[in-house]
Amino acid sequence: MENFDSEISSLDEETYLVNSNSDRLSENSFEDEALIDTRSELKFEREVESDEEKKKRKDIEEALISKYTTLKTWKDLAISKFGLVGDDLRYQVWPLLLEVDPSTNEKIPSLEELSDHPEYQQVILDVNRSLKRFPPGIPYEQRVALQDQLTVLILRVIMKYPHLRYYQGYHDVAITFLLVVGEAVAFRIMEKLSTENLRECMEPTMEKTDYRLNYIYALLHNVDRDLHNFMDSASVGTMFALPWFLTWFGHSLNQYKDVVRLYDYFLAAPPLMPLYVATALVIYRRNEVFAEGCDMASIHCLLSQIPNNLDFEKILVNASKYYRDYPPEKLEKMVKKRVNREMAERKRNEQMMRKRLRGQQSLWIRFNNNMPAWCVFNRRSKFGLVFAAATVIIGYLYYYKYGANGPLQFFRLNDSKKQVSGR
Repeated sequence: MENFDSEISSLDEETYLVNSNSDRLSENSFEDEALIDTRSELKFEREVESDEEKKKRKDIEEALISKYTTLKTWKDLAISKFGLVGDDLRYQVWPLLLEVDPSTNEKIPSLEELSDHPEYQQVILDVNRSLKRFPPGIPYEQRVALQDQLTVLILRVIMKYPHLRYYQGYHDVAITFLLVVGEAVAFRIMEKLSTENLRECMEPTMEKTDYRLNYIYALLHNVDRDLHNFMDSASVGTMFALPWFLTWFGHSLNQYKDVVRLYDYFLAAPPLMPLYVATALVIYRRNEVFAEGCDMASIHCLLSQIPNNLDFEKILVNASKYYRDYPPEKLEKMVKKRVNREMAERKRNEQMMRKRLRGQQSLWIRFNNNMPAWCVFNRRSKFGLVFAAATVIIGYLYYYKYGANGPLQFFRLNDSKKQVSGR
């Protein structure tokens, strides 16, 4: 977040104390709405706006006061160049884009009240690792307060919708809304996205998410066949794009302005649009990909790191075009074919590996594997060693006593000779 100024706006002392000690407030404290500040209190210095951005700002401000503004108006403004321009406008427009109630009169539980939730410890760990998403240089107390708000926000959603599972990266989405619209409105937005756009990501397994990532290759096949074949030959796979899809690029981008610009776009676009943006981003960097050679590790490493100087406006324009030309239903057949092919190949590889391992086993291991469990000579059998030793000893004694050449047999022969000569 190199473009952020480290200065923090001045805070009203009373409001700040409420936010930084939210987990110690009594229920009665929430009755006084004047004490509740639903925003993050963290203001980032607005970058100098170009003439085009100033014009876009004016269009948005006029739309905010117009009685003829529709949802389509907000979507067009969010998708088109420069998005919603600034966080002060996003604060007003994001709830309108999702048609959520921006009221702030709902009681927000304390962190202590939510500490018994089974996901509590994992959420705490992830939130504590999300320092790069906070403004640089913020006071320690304020950072802790913001982390507590983020934890409460996440737990409130998954407690309200118990069929949804928290995943690592969910906090990167939540913190973006927390920073822009504050705790109360962020909750409304996150519950809407969690039950719609992010629903498949919050299932007990990542099976559907893995399936969705294959849309990238289906789209590449249609848009840039050479790049598709190159990456497919290198067995790059889709894991490089997993954090992009799960966090709406929030985890992978270094510049805050790029994150919120993409969030403008995604809030106004169809749910699978992050996959189209991911594909547009890969195509945008196609020359870099080819320069790495047909090496899976090198290409994966390259794509996993998103540079700061990308022209996201161009990338978004291309993503919109790809979606119009190749909507998800048009790619579905190719996606299924790819997934089935990968599953068959995985099964073949597993069978070959098992066969190779069996061929490498020693005679003793193969013998051991075919012995009954009660007499197997291994560390897990308590009686294997005793049984083996007893078998050897008994066999030896039996042979010694009754064998054809055993000493007792010799004595029996001598006795019989004596008896014959005595006669």
